[in-house]
Amino acid sequence: MQQWLETSLGQYVLEQEQRYFDRVVTDIFGYNATQIGFSGFDFLRNNRMSFKFALGVRDGASVYAHPHFLPIKSSSIDLVLLPHTLEFNSNPHQILREAHRVLIPEGKVIISGFNPFSLWGMRQRMAKSKTDFPWCGRFIALPRMQDWLELHNFEIVAGQFGCYVPPCTREKWLSRLRFMEAAGDRWWPIAGGVYFLQAVKHECGLHVITPRWEDSPAKRGTVVVPQIERGHRMNNLEVSTVPWREKAGGGLIENRKYGVQYSVNNRDV
Repeated sequence: MQQWLETSLGQYVLEQEQRYFDRVVTDIFGYNATQIGFSGFDFLRNNRMSFKFALGVRDGASVYAHPHFLPIKSSSIDLVLLPHTLEFNSNPHQILREAHRVLIPEGKVIISGFNPFSLWGMRQRMAKSKTDFPWCGRFIALPRMQDWLELHNFEIVAGQFGCYVPPCTREKWLSRLRFMEAAGDRWWPIAGGVYFLQAVKHECGLHVITPRWEDSPAKRGTVVVPQIERGHRMNNLEVSTVPWREKAGGGLIENRKYGVQYSVNNRDV
């Protein structure tokens, strides 16, 4: 990877991505930010958070760890960058799960990836060797990436395409075709070689379930009163304003003055 990034084409991609990250991370505030992947390049340099670090398994990482299992406390990171991290790993879903875990609610993740529906994707399909970087990666289509983010409770809030110049290996052709960078954003915006996505983490909140007052005993005209002991023991004392008649056997006591019925199931005198 490092060898390809030192070529003219690799420098062109880094230039475009560095410009994008420098612009968007400036206005994202918080306390903690991390970059997972491409640890040799500081895409967080314009961010103003107090604590920033790069995590990965290559040289240049501040924290040496595998992105599948982040040694970070849950809900403690405000910003996570994933520059081409998902397409060059065997389990991208696990990386998204870990990113969602370590982010605070309403925290942001920024993803960059190669677009398979572009001249870069065509170059990958026509490559003779599938082991060279970046053609060895598994380019993820933008609609699929959107579905994955939605599956992991992320909401996409912004996005952009870039790298409209064909993947030429010679410097002179890259220089001659630079005009396509400005024209591509206007005339074929979805054909950029690289896409960027910004997403926000959402968590399901609690919803208070209120009582159904229309079905409550008060609405039905009956209130159950707890046990009362005042010289006598009475259980399940039921007060009702519904008309009634006295039964034989002394099971009901009538207060005709106020029209209230007392039903005593167990009474000791």
